Amino acid sequence: MAETIADTRRLMSKPQSLNDAYGPPSNFLEIDVSNPQTVGVGRGRFTTYEIRVKTNLPIFKLKESTVRRRYSDFEWLRSELERESKVVVPSLPGKALLRQLPFRGDDGIFDDSFIEERKQALEQFINKVAGHPLAQNERCLHMFLQDEVIDKNYTPSKIRHA
Repeated sequence: MAETIADTRRLMSKPQSLNDAYGPPSNFLEIDVSNPQTVGVGRGRFTTYEIRVKTNLPIFKLKESTVRRRYSDFEWLRSELERESKVVVPSLPGKALLRQLPFRGDDGIFDDSFIEERKQALEQFINKVAGHPLAQNERCLHMFLQDEVIDKNYTPSKIRHA
């Protein structure tokens, strides 16, 4: 019986130059959720968030884009990804039903501290989702991140590399 010996030699790699170490990254996708704005009155009141994308990934048609989205748009994206892709989609921050009860001593879901917490949680959510290589192929993600208006009657499909 022949005994096998594991090869533990290191792979030869070229030394990293200062340009490699401190130059622009080869591939990047930066998504910021910022600038919350509450609009509307009474039951028609809601908060929107600015979604800014900067990337050099070839699969995205725009290298920089800015759109406004509300919480229900994030819910739509999550449900589309669960329905159409093989991606395990992280959960969204909760609906905050208790904050919507009347006669509270604060502004409920329109309280500045709640909006800030939600903004940070939505940013974590969208960065996890958009960072997934399979999710990057989904048309719904591209619409969410880069189209001014989400066409909720779209035909689900995969994005082809440019």
